[in-house]
Amino acid sequence: MLTVLLVDDDTEFTEVVCTILDYLGHEILTAASLEEARQWLKQETFDHILLDFMLPDGSGIHLIDEINTLSKVPRVTLITGHPSVKGIIKSLTGPKVDYLVKPINREELENALSSKKSTAAPKTKKSTVKLHFGHLIGESESMHELYTLIERVSKTNANVMLMGESGVGKEVVATAIHDATGREGQYVATNCGAFSKELIGSELFGHEKGAFTGAVGRKEGVFERAVNGTLFLDEITEMPMDMQPNLLRVLESKTVTRVGGTKEIPVNCRVISATNRSTEEIAESKIMREDIYFRLAVFPITIPTLRERKEDIPDLATFFIDQLNKENETDFAWSSEQFAFLQAYDWPGNVRELRHFVHRAAIMSDPDSSLITLPKTIASPFTKTTKASSSALTAGRTIDDVERDLIYATLEKVDGNKTLAAEMLGISTKTLYNRLHAYGDITASA
Repeated sequence: MLTVLLVDDDTEFTEVVCTILDYLGHEILTAASLEEARQWLKQETFDHILLDFMLPDGSGIHLIDEINTLSKVPRVTLITGHPSVKGIIKSLTGPKVDYLVKPINREELENALSSKKSTAAPKTKKSTVKLHFGHLIGESESMHELYTLIERVSKTNANVMLMGESGVGKEVVATAIHDATGREGQYVATNCGAFSKELIGSELFGHEKGAFTGAVGRKEGVFERAVNGTLFLDEITEMPMDMQPNLLRVLESKTVTRVGGTKEIPVNCRVISATNRSTEEIAESKIMREDIYFRLAVFPITIPTLRERKEDIPDLATFFIDQLNKENETDFAWSSEQFAFLQAYDWPGNVRELRHFVHRAAIMSDPDSSLITLPKTIASPFTKTTKASSSALTAGRTIDDVERDLIYATLEKVDGNKTLAAEMLGISTKTLYNRLHAYGDITASA
C-alpha cells in the first residue's frame, strides 16, 4: 500500500482518481492548490505525489524543488491535459518525475504507481557533436574564422555588432562571447523591436515609481541588470531614431538615468547588438545614426549563412535530433542518404529553419523505431510565399487575405493534416481551427 497525495483542483477528476486508488488499496489524500499541498507535506510523508501541472496558485512544477528537500523524497507524477508539455517537463525536472495526460484510466494510474517502475534516469546516447564555446556547432572554414573572432574579442571590452540573415544564430553567438569572456555579471538580452516607442526607454534605462501612468514601482532597466556582464540588444536597427541619442549618451558616459529620475547610475557592461540588415542598407536607409553605429560596431562580426557552410549540416542535424531523443526518450538516427538530402537544400531560414524541420521529422517518426521519417516537403510555407508566390503580395491586399492564403496553401501542401500545418505555421492547432472557423470552413472541427 502506498500513501499518495493528489494535488488537483478538478473535483470530478479528483473523485475518479480517489475511487480508483482506493480500489487498488492505496491511502489517498488530496489538495486543491499548492498552498494546501505544502500544508500536507509539513504533516505527512508520501510515497507518491500526483501533481497537476496547472493549479489556481501556480504551476505544479514550483512544488518539485520543495519536494526534493524532504527527508523522504516521494516519486512525482505530473498530470496535464496538454501532451505538448512533455518536453518542458523533461527539461525542468529530474528522473524521479514522470507525467500522465488527462483523461487517465485505471491501468495508467496503476503503472504510474507501480513499485516495479524504474526510477533510474533513462539511458541516452551522449552526443558526439563538438560544441565550441559551449554553444556553437560547425567545423567549416567559415565557422573556424568565426571562432577566432570570438576568441579575440572576448579578451577585450569592445562592443560587438553581429550581422547576418535571420535564423543564423546571432543570439547564440552573443551568448558564446559572453561565456568566453568569463564576466562576473549576467547575460541580459532584450529585443529593441519588441517595445513601443513609449516603453523602450523604461526597458533600457528603467523607471522610477510614478514616472508615467502604470509605473507603480521602481524598475531596473536592462543596462543596470547587465552591470559587469553582457547586454544583448537584438534588432538594434528597429530602435526609434529619437531614442538613439539617449542610447548614445549611455554608451559614452557608461551611466543611466531612470525615466522620471535624476540620479546617474554607473553601468559598466559590454554591449552586443544584432541586426539582419547589411551595412549598406543601414547607411542608405538612414535607420541608425552614424555615431551610434560606430559606438556599437567597434568590432562587427558577420555570421555565415547555412548555405555557405553546408558541410556543417550533418553535425547540426545530429545535435538537434540528439536533443529531441533526450527529451522524448527516443533513439532516432540519420542515414547518410538523409544527410545528403538535407545538404541539397539551401535553407533560406538558416539554422532556425533546419531545427524546425528536424523537430517536424521527429514528430512524424515512429517512436519505437530508430528510423527518421522525413516530411514530404522541406521548404517552409514562408519560403514558398517569398519566392514562388511573391506575385500574390500586391499592394491593396489585406493582412487577413495573405494570412488566409498562406494557411490554405500550407494545408494543401500537407494533404489537409491540420496538426502538421499548425506546426509548420508556428501556431497552435487551436489557433488554426479558430482561423478556419472564421473563414467559414465547415470542415474545421477539432
